[in-house]
Amino acid sequence: MESFINSNIDFFIRVLAALILGFIIGLEREITNKCAGLRTNILVCLGACVFTIISIYGFPTVTSGDNPNGIRDTARVAAQVVTGIGFIGAGTVLRNGPTIFGITTAATLWIAASIGMACGTAHYDVAIFTTLLSVLVLTVIRIFERDVLTTSSKNVNYLKITLYCDNNYVKSIQDYITSEFGSLMNFSVKTLLENKDETKISFSIELNDKKPMEALNKKLQKIEGIKSLAIRDLNEEFCK
Repeated sequence: MESFINSNIDFFIRVLAALILGFIIGLEREITNKCAGLRTNILVCLGACVFTIISIYGFPTVTSGDNPNGIRDTARVAAQVVTGIGFIGAGTVLRNGPTIFGITTAATLWIAASIGMACGTAHYDVAIFTTLLSVLVLTVIRIFERDVLTTSSKNVNYLKITLYCDNNYVKSIQDYITSEFGSLMNFSVKTLLENKDETKISFSIELNDKKPMEALNKKLQKIEGIKSLAIRDLNEEFCK
């Protein structure tokens, strides 16, 4: 009875460790507003831990003539965690034109599963150290990419701009936009049916700037003839 209680306590500690470490990984993802955040990473870490425990202890031994003491494959179920987590990770990867979003989030789920498996085998030192390294990579390396690797394509911001302009200034505004921003995407000019004195100009651009919306807003506000404007950050609509 005492050994049964002790073994159960050991299992509970493993699951609890997976929950705590999954929370730490998920907290970073939640703070940075990623689609796979706190709950997803906790559940992935917990699931991997439980599957590993079941794989090791949940199935009886099978005796044979060569091995009367019994044999069992303790890695059979746990090995499928690596495959199964790929399906979840694939669901977080999105493509928008030439740009792919969500690979880092998918990799985070993959590492969360590995941490859960480490907890399931009671390798707490590996699990804790891996968690700390993962959080370090997700935070410090992001700062390094942003502040040091300033020309990296990862720092490109995709913005959609909508301008409501006085009809008398549409031509000059169009000329300014094309000369200032060069390559434009999804450029359109429409006269508003509800207000024929105004024209709606919308387009998308790529900017490599630390504060792209702030810088763009300052530029556009100086243009004569713009009555109102709206800037939408397309990066926030996808997972990175």
